[in-house]
Amino acid sequence: MKRFLIYILILSGFSLQGWAQKEKVRYYQDVDKKLIHFGFTIGVNTMDFLTFHANPPRNTDSLYANVNHLLPGFNVGIVSSFRLAKYLDMRFLPGLSFGQRDLNYYDYNQGTIYARQKIESAFLEFPLIFKYKAKRINNFRPFVVGGLNYRLDMASRRKYNPDKGKFVRLQQSDLYHEEGFGIDFYLPYFKFTAELKVSTGFRNILVTDPSLEHPEYVTALERLRSQIWILSFHFE
Repeated sequence: MKRFLIYILILSGFSLQGWAQKEKVRYYQDVDKKLIHFGFTIGVNTMDFLTFHANPPRNTDSLYANVNHLLPGFNVGIVSSFRLAKYLDMRFLPGLSFGQRDLNYYDYNQGTIYARQKIESAFLEFPLIFKYKAKRINNFRPFVVGGLNYRLDMASRRKYNPDKGKFVRLQQSDLYHEEGFGIDFYLPYFKFTAELKVSTGFRNILVTDPSLEHPEYVTALERLRSQIWILSFHFE
């Protein structure tokens, strides 16, 4: 009887060890073997400005501008992924993104809001991104991304609009550098990806020629750089 129990315990131990070492079923493995594959992406964003002022606050009676509240926007696009190496992909993700930035102007002396400029943007985007992937663990894989994104703002104004109180204009185009990270989740019929990245423009996008009616909105600023935070969901 004792020998029988010992045999049962030994066999149970081998069975448990084999069960513990057994990997889960790996879904959708073919996607990583393809030279090129496609998909689509949707997501949300928040648009911001990096503001640089013409005068230091302590020596001027002019205005101070800043974005205090980030507003949600959204983006859609197409995914084209080219496998360069086992752990490296090059990705082209053309699309559209929409958002708004409220630029608040403050009086230096009184500390009160002088005015607000609502600036809406509708971008055509042409990002070229490199994706470095870690080793796949069962059905997920972390990664980091980095690259460049050329954006064309279709909502930028060619002229000021005093009737609607629009006294700030932006350059139509800019080149952004982008960095981020995310996780790939492998499902039975497709790959789902959650990705967070920050995109920062290189150039001064402020049109420095002020309006005749209210030049203070432009002269209070030395330059503006665009910055966008993006949470994307890819389906490939």
